[in-house]
Amino acid sequence: MLLKALLLVAGVVALASAEKYDGYKVYEVTPTTAEQIETLTTLSEDADKFDFLSLSRIAGDSARVLISPEIEQYFKNILEQKNISYKLEDSNFGRSVNTEILENRLLRQLKPYSGTGRLGTERYYTQAEINAYLDDLAARYPSRVSLKVVGKSYEGRILKTITITNGDGRLGKNVILMDGGFHAREWISPASAVYAIGELVENFEENADLLLDYDWVVLPVVNADGYEYSQESSSTRLWRKTRQPVTINGKTCYGTDPNRNFDFHWLGKGASSDYCSITYAGPTAFSEPETVVVRDLIHTYSERGIMYLTLHSYGSYVLYPWGYTSELPETADDLHEVGLAGADAIKAYSGTKYTVGSSTGLLGEAAGASDDYAFQAGFPISFTMELPRGGIYGFDPPASSVDRLVKETWVGIRAMGKKVTEKYPLA
Repeated sequence: MLLKALLLVAGVVALASAEKYDGYKVYEVTPTTAEQIETLTTLSEDADKFDFLSLSRIAGDSARVLISPEIEQYFKNILEQKNISYKLEDSNFGRSVNTEILENRLLRQLKPYSGTGRLGTERYYTQAEINAYLDDLAARYPSRVSLKVVGKSYEGRILKTITITNGDGRLGKNVILMDGGFHAREWISPASAVYAIGELVENFEENADLLLDYDWVVLPVVNADGYEYSQESSSTRLWRKTRQPVTINGKTCYGTDPNRNFDFHWLGKGASSDYCSITYAGPTAFSEPETVVVRDLIHTYSERGIMYLTLHSYGSYVLYPWGYTSELPETADDLHEVGLAGADAIKAYSGTKYTVGSSTGLLGEAAGASDDYAFQAGFPISFTMELPRGGIYGFDPPASSVDRLVKETWVGIRAMGKKVTEKYPLA
């Protein structure tokens, strides 16, 4: 009741403070033909004017796009000319995002993390709180958990991996490498990574089969600076990139899309050379300290690594290489089999339908991504898991949905992990 009362106040504040997104609207569009899909794909290439929060290459799949008041009529004219179905999802995006930010702050005050015990699923946690949880796990389960500082973000935040074992002391096991929080605004990604960590460590008896011949290495928040920045205010809520500035001819723009910054077909299709774009690939490959950390993790474990899994949102997809081309790898059948195990498990558990396929086949080209890089580096199974949409614009499942989504996601991760241990036993 207290939270509801406080949120009523939040609504009043939000009405008076729409900030950056005053007048912005969210539309849902549904293409039904290949021509309509290409029209939307072309619009999406101008990512800073048309912020497509999702866009599939499958006819009938709805997409959501954030539109400024200046281009709203232009956008609607194009949709009507091409007979693309659309509907208004949110007529006051500024108010909605303000309310969400304030709710997040209030929940932190009402449900603080003490630094001991398992993180809850009632709200989103800061990167510092997540690191504190990792520290607590290492202290409580020293025989099965080890931590390693693997680097720092541009702004100096500590990036830690947690390695989870069954405590038998055997070396040379296969490895599943998982990360979350590549894109700052995708808060449900770190939340799902943290929940998976908790299941592997604190529900060990139920998941011992996943740890018999495998170690799990997890980096819960890759883009720590962007993740924290996206929680500061409504004007930063949709921040996607890192926070390292780039200055050209006296003009400064901040950040690089870390999932376009890997040195495998870097600056190919789906990546931008415009340093102010939300899909900017960076001034050079691996220009971001955060992507260097992931690169080094991939190479550290490439000889033992079997599955690389990076958690994103949104769309309900299990995506495998390639992302830079429409061609499929020779092992596409193996990739599809493992991905389908996760999708089937989720469907049986909650009814949520995931689509399994190549990144380019389902969403279009996105060169320079971590899953392609890990695959070519030696991980035979490499996935981007796009979690389900939530909230008004897809990236914002409300705090009340966190519990449901992280548990559902774990079911899929567990099923894929189980299939991997069966297909790739320890040599």
